[in-house]
Amino acid sequence: MQKQVSFGDANRMKYPEQVVIAIARDANGKDNPITLGWAMQTSIRPPMMAISIGLPRYSHDVFTNAGEFVLAMPSDRQADETLFYGTKSGRDIDKLAAFGAKLQPAAEIDGVLLADAVANFECRKAGELLSGDHTIFVGEVVCAHVNEQELTRLYTVGAGYAMGGLARGG
Repeated sequence: MQKQVSFGDANRMKYPEQVVIAIARDANGKDNPITLGWAMQTSIRPPMMAISIGLPRYSHDVFTNAGEFVLAMPSDRQADETLFYGTKSGRDIDKLAAFGAKLQPAAEIDGVLLADAVANFECRKAGELLSGDHTIFVGEVVCAHVNEQELTRLYTVGAGYAMGGLARGG
């Protein structure tokens, strides 16, 4: 039996939830990561993925002006890094340098990959859609990478919390 509650009360039931790190290069050439909970695959042919970023965020402007981005699926060894990227603004600091992230150059776009992530997807922006107080950015996946090591995917169990998830297959 279901009972009627507020949206907020029902929305808390979504956890655990995936967490991703999206990275786009700003106008000054600085790669700016942002941690997001709202991401999804939207197409198989061609492969496409979407993320949602809040309008007041510095990252919103970066992704609006960028033509490409990386979508990284963090591993549980990146819990502190993931929290850092979600709680600091790229307007104030170079988040990748400040954290000392392990990076690799992207293969098909002008960007970087997170070396400790379970997977990285290089995307060319294919569209944007205003959705209330967020914009949905859609990217066509032009190159995909998986970690050579068997890693555990990171999920969140609520604001400010992270937990490991299911290990990926070898």
